[in-house]
Amino acid sequence: MKIIELDLTGCKYLDEIHEKIRIAFKFPEWYGKNWSAFWDLLWSECDADKVIIKGEEKLPAEFEQDLIIMHEILERKIEFNKKCKFNAFSYEVVS
Repeated sequence: MKIIELDLTGCKYLDEIHEKIRIAFKFPEWYGKNWSAFWDLLWSECDADKVIIKGEEKLPAEFEQDLIIMHEILERKIEFNKKCKFNAFSYEVVS
């Protein structure tokens, strides 16, 4: 099982969140650092079975909407994999 650990601890800017995403998911340098780019590369470049997200609870409140978007994208990936009968995919938020 391939697991990606995304640790968002200490992020103060949205750009930092996307940089941590780029590194954790091993996205290329040209990753666009926005939610559309995240979806595109999650769909085309991610072969992980599970994503573990750490540090969300310590992010500033201003990122609440961005976290909702990130979770929605991950949920879409789960549904896409189920619909297309690809390998199972899941994510978990841990403290």
